[in-house]
Amino acid sequence: MADRVTVIGWDGSPLTAAARSALSAATLVAGAAHHLALPEIPPDAERIRLGSVDLAARRIAGHRGTAVVLADGDPGFFGVVRTLRAPEYGLEIEVVPAVSAVAAAFARAGMPWEDARVVVAHQRTLRRAVNVCRAHPKVAVLTSPGAGPAELALLLDGVHRTFVVCEELGTDREQVSVLTSDKAADHVWRDPNVVLVIGGGTGAAPAGGAWLTGQDPAARPVRGWGLPLEEYAPQGYGHGPASPAAGPAPDAAAPGGARTTAGEDPALRAAQLARLGPRVGDLVWDIGCAGGAFAVEAARFGAAVIAVDTDPDACARTEAAARRHGVLLQAVRGRAPHVLESLPEPDVVRVAGGGVPVVTACADRRPERIVAHASTRDEAEAVGAALADGGYAVESLLLQTVGLDPSDWSERERSVVFLLSGRRPGSP
Repeated sequence: MADRVTVIGWDGSPLTAAARSALSAATLVAGAAHHLALPEIPPDAERIRLGSVDLAARRIAGHRGTAVVLADGDPGFFGVVRTLRAPEYGLEIEVVPAVSAVAAAFARAGMPWEDARVVVAHQRTLRRAVNVCRAHPKVAVLTSPGAGPAELALLLDGVHRTFVVCEELGTDREQVSVLTSDKAADHVWRDPNVVLVIGGGTGAAPAGGAWLTGQDPAARPVRGWGLPLEEYAPQGYGHGPASPAAGPAPDAAAPGGARTTAGEDPALRAAQLARLGPRVGDLVWDIGCAGGAFAVEAARFGAAVIAVDTDPDACARTEAAARRHGVLLQAVRGRAPHVLESLPEPDVVRVAGGGVPVVTACADRRPERIVAHASTRDEAEAVGAALADGGYAVESLLLQTVGLDPSDWSERERSVVFLLSGRRPGSP
């Protein structure tokens, strides 16, 4: 086992005294090619080109002497320290940090970043990283070959963002480029350290100053979910008639002038959200978005949302509701199931209209979970059969809610609806 392992972060600045001291005593040095060319490395030290950190960790664990691992930026921030500290290697680690690539990138852009999301994009996680960029107004993406600015831009098709692309930070070839996301796919990039994806938000500073990294939950105007429709439709601005992709026709008046349908009942919406469990990194399809209540609440969980409706007014209401609640989403006008063919792969889907053909089309895309509702037992059986035929485990519930006037406990409005949910076997 190595007598001592020091992990040194390097950001292009001259090495600190502590880093130079550790390097001068090293009998083994691991790092990338540009690290192994540093003049401070003793000429007789064994050198390991750092490709697989696991392989390097095994070599270090079997080395008798003093080992140094060189890494770009802060090695404790999405870096090599986590792997080297794995119990199976038994290594005692000392860390000499440097400025992280994310901090350096935001510094080059002259922007604060305590409110940013930070994601790592490689070929396995690229889609989820893009979903975070869809859902949040300020994201730093640590990229890798095959998952860089061009790939991010292609998957963000239809969503406008500004890219700040930082190539080879801390080196003589450092370059910072600012361009719109639709232009990024036209360039060939030199393995950037980080891409800042900016846009879509208000940019307003939180009241009283920031106190939490990431998005401040207090910036959202209301607590909870399954909220009444009037939280999403201003006074006198109803949800309007339902389109064929937005569920059945309105059947009751909601307070504040909005019209509600069985499919828009807040209790049903809460149950649907509970079964879908939207989360950061997910893409949610809301098919038949009507007034945007479900789409906005799914976005408030941190998921990316694409809201679909045939009615342009429904799309406009959904976008307005998203602005009022401080979330980002994409509204797409079109008729399901045909419009779904051009959408990126979903993780969870809510079908508010279109019946069996839309449910079947969604099941063909293999999301982890699908929810739908029906107003009659025959319709519920047909939707449940479509989910089962698609390979989903099906749950069916009959939900009844009765709104009461608390002044005299008289019935104000009633909703009775079947909730169908499908879960793909083996999905989390």
